[in-house]
Amino acid sequence: MAKFILSAFSDEYDPDFDTQLEGAKLNGLTHIEIRNVNGKNIADHTPEEAKALKAKLDKAGIGVSSIGSPIGKININDPMEPHIEKLKNVIEIAKVLDAKYIRMFSFFIPKEENPDDYRDEVMKRMRMMLDVTEGTGVTLLHENEKGIYGDTVDRCVDLLEELKDYNLKAVFDPANFIQCDQETYPYGFGKLKDYVVYMHIKDCVEGGKVVPAGFGIGKIKEILTELKAKGYEGFLSLEPHLTNFVGFAALEDSGAEAVDAPALDGKEKFNLAVDSLKKILAEI
Repeated sequence: MAKFILSAFSDEYDPDFDTQLEGAKLNGLTHIEIRNVNGKNIADHTPEEAKALKAKLDKAGIGVSSIGSPIGKININDPMEPHIEKLKNVIEIAKVLDAKYIRMFSFFIPKEENPDDYRDEVMKRMRMMLDVTEGTGVTLLHENEKGIYGDTVDRCVDLLEELKDYNLKAVFDPANFIQCDQETYPYGFGKLKDYVVYMHIKDCVEGGKVVPAGFGIGKIKEILTELKAKGYEGFLSLEPHLTNFVGFAALEDSGAEAVDAPALDGKEKFNLAVDSLKKILAEI
């Protein structure tokens, strides 16, 4: 039997970590995908600082579904050594927070250039990162993201096939695929479903504007229906992007627009995103 565990990027509820945990509990979430904490990216915290966060998580009864890290979200020509050190720090933070997943990316490719020309360098760098995680108990999850090597379905498949002997799995983000003119379902999910262990719940309409789940063309209901049928047991992590929350501009280089919902504040928009997903789950 399928088991969907709801999570969310809690920094979209509020920058303050205590308030993030309150928002998660109010929405009935048992987990969060931790990304920004009190205005600082989780990757920039120390393991000691992470211990203080873990104490708050435990007190609230909230777990961490994944570290929403920026690993791999650098230009393909940027130096790798500092990034490897950052990854090592994120792994230690993941251990402290009892998170078995770290979200990551496959490097921004120079605009107007052919990503295929950088394939060898991408694979080399991916292997460097995967070697670092070997034996740590942490799994790297590749997210499809506009502008990186793995922003199309076929290049995501290429990555996962080439690196199948490593502990690398996929996050499936429907909205990000739409923003890259990719079909999410049946084509995209059909090609990637054997690698998908984690879902980002983010929907959008043509043109890239992000909307609550089920209001766009991401075919989230169809994807979740198939996941349920195959007995998926894992996280559905909401990444609403329904408002320009604190830190949004620094996080995204995707060109995506936030949904226009001026009558709602940030917390209400977050609540709307959760309610929209719960509605879909009640229908499948």
